[in-house]
Amino acid sequence: MVYKKRDPKIWDEATSFKPERYEKEGEEKKLIAFGLGRRACLGEFMAMHGASFTLGLLIECFDWKRVSEEKIDMKEQTWFNLTKLLPLEAMCKSRPIINKALK
Repeated sequence: MVYKKRDPKIWDEATSFKPERYEKEGEEKKLIAFGLGRRACLGEFMAMHGASFTLGLLIECFDWKRVSEEKIDMKEQTWFNLTKLLPLEAMCKSRPIINKALK
């Protein structure tokens, strides 16, 4: 019995390494940062909760204002990850309750 991924009736050059044969036309490539299954990163849980905790603290502890009043440009560029073409600039000011807590 021949393994389907190496079956010469299905694939040209079935025994050679060609990962592009599994890519579909027009399908987006997605990065799985922490892997999946048995080979998943053990620190994924800690990283996700750490990022959520940090974002929550930034939202709760600071007042945020945009630097410019012009409309936000939502154009994006694709590189290793999806980023805004023109980054959003913001100013933060610590809330009074935080100033008291830090003294």
